[in-house]
Amino acid sequence: MRLISFEEDGVAKIGVLRGGDSNEYVDLSLVDPSLPMDMTALLKMEGGLQAAAEAAEHVPTSACNLLTGLHGHGFKYLPLIPHPGQVICMGLNYADHAAEGGHSRPEYPSFFMRGPNSLIGHSQSIVRPKASANLDYEAELAVVIGKRAKHLTKENALDCVAGYTCFNDGSVRDYQRKTGQWTIGKNFDKTGAFGPWLVTPDELPAGAAGLRIQSRLNGKIMQDSNTGLFLWDVVEALCIITECMTLEPGDVIITGTPAGVGYARKPPVWMAPGDVCEIEIDGIGILSSTIADEH
Repeated sequence: MRLISFEEDGVAKIGVLRGGDSNEYVDLSLVDPSLPMDMTALLKMEGGLQAAAEAAEHVPTSACNLLTGLHGHGFKYLPLIPHPGQVICMGLNYADHAAEGGHSRPEYPSFFMRGPNSLIGHSQSIVRPKASANLDYEAELAVVIGKRAKHLTKENALDCVAGYTCFNDGSVRDYQRKTGQWTIGKNFDKTGAFGPWLVTPDELPAGAAGLRIQSRLNGKIMQDSNTGLFLWDVVEALCIITECMTLEPGDVIITGTPAGVGYARKPPVWMAPGDVCEIEIDGIGILSSTIADEH
């Protein structure tokens, strides 16, 4: 199953995608008004994803909406989890990316957090801030948590996963390097693109392993790797994180980026207004963002 978070005429809603081309969606608020209209609330609801699937299953095609042609007509994608409790990001989780930044293979993952104001939805603009032009792209797999979890093991870690999606960890590199902590450069408003939809685990390999992941800037491939090359895969990451913190439904784990980022290129490549950056992960889809200047 694939679900979207969207806004229609100022009202936040959830949709379930229909059809192999993922071009039709069912507005859950119309077919079952008893269901939550917020993705976190749906994940917290006992059996919420199953109820959403059942509600959308028998809706005739004539009652579905098309995703194409909606923009500018009161519809926009929201960040998949519009107000996540925790967005836990991993750094240096691919050996080639660590190497291009001058880092040896780490013995333990690097972690930082993102705040909700840094997030945007699919087809929205990543904002280049007034403070810096050093805006970089990072293709990443995002893991969405579906149930409370603490002290996970390799045997049960994936039981807490509600699904997977794409993430562009837009990074303001000069601010990221002002201190030994990366958080400030990763939390400028509207720099983290998140979507386009939640893909439930039954549609993907266990732990979303072995999936090709790419970033493209104006159609040019910048990063091209595979989630099978994680230093710490999804299971290991969940076990490490839940040693110290409890994960709740709607929390998000961002799993790190492969080599090919802009700052490591000679000369560096930065995202600029008018650019289009796409993140694609096999089996999930394409997350697309235009770049715009802060006003």
